[in-house]
Amino acid sequence: MFHAVFEATKGLAERLRQLGGSQLDGAALVDYCFAVKTGSLRINAFRTETEISEHTGFANLLKGVFGTFRNPPAHTPRATAGWTITEPDALDLFSTLSLLHRRLDSATTVSRP
Repeated sequence: MFHAVFEATKGLAERLRQLGGSQLDGAALVDYCFAVKTGSLRINAFRTETEISEHTGFANLLKGVFGTFRNPPAHTPRATAGWTITEPDALDLFSTLSLLHRRLDSATTVSRP
């Protein structure tokens, strides 16, 4: 379960790098891709306060996935970390990753200022 979760979250980061045109990682990558004024990706029309709020929330969700599921095992050896994930948590994460990827499927690229 550990490896599946770790690889799935690394795959999400790689997809963001490809879509956003950046080699950054984690929160810095999300900020590069989804910053309100300078981001390279948009998940909606980005015209109303509600759409901007949704866009910002999506970026926060991405950061949360990285911080919760990718960073702990990435920065500590598995044998000493004590980091485990239950099957129900892993399944919930995979469902969340599916949502994130589906929203990225329809994301548009915008020119950076």
